[in-house]
Amino acid sequence: MPAKLSVNLNAIALLRNRRDLPWPSVIGLGRIALAAGGHGLTVHPRPDERHTRNSDLPEIRALIDDEFPHTEFNIEGYPSEEFLRLVEKNQPDQVTLVPDDPSQPTSDHGWNFAESAAFLTPIVQRLKKGGMRVSLFSDPDPVGMAAAADTGADRIELYTGPYGSCHADSGKAAKELDKLAKTAEAARAKGLDVNAGHDLTVDNLPALMRAVPFLAEVSIGHGLTADALEFGMAGTVRRFLKASGW
Repeated sequence: MPAKLSVNLNAIALLRNRRDLPWPSVIGLGRIALAAGGHGLTVHPRPDERHTRNSDLPEIRALIDDEFPHTEFNIEGYPSEEFLRLVEKNQPDQVTLVPDDPSQPTSDHGWNFAESAAFLTPIVQRLKKGGMRVSLFSDPDPVGMAAAADTGADRIELYTGPYGSCHADSGKAAKELDKLAKTAEAARAKGLDVNAGHDLTVDNLPALMRAVPFLAEVSIGHGLTADALEFGMAGTVRRFLKASGW
């Protein structure tokens, strides 16, 4: 089955936050995305709330529970105690742990699993005890997959930024796809399911799906939001679903 599409709402929240106004509506556009066939919504609430605000989270949880109970809520972020309490309060279906510094504009690298295992393992156990699936943000490097699996996580999320940056260089893109495919295979061999996200577009998504046909989920925000300016949110979600094989 093709990877499920989770629509990342951070870029919409960032645009809203430019003014002290309630539009564009994060909840309203999330509703449109799910009504158009999206399989879930993703947010990355940062400590300074420059993207999604903490107050958005219960509204997104209620939107999914009340109107789209077959879809999922994914919250990603660095696992500080504040973040862990936030996800425990809002009960997402999936938590994606990223090794971000709070000042980073966006996620740009995965965990060093060998070095971070002792830190991540009790956090993974805590979240899973709370009934949440756990995914770990991962560079396209198969070496760390055994250590990732040893934390008890359910999935990795492949960082596809280097692949997405190859939009003008097909040869380089092919090399990045090979790294992603080898990492995905190594993860699957250790019992991990595989998600992917970062700088994915309608144009580069089909090749990723062919390289890693067992992807469980793709989380897409910036490219999808950019396309929504031209095609509207509903039309854009349908374009991405088609690109992923749905």
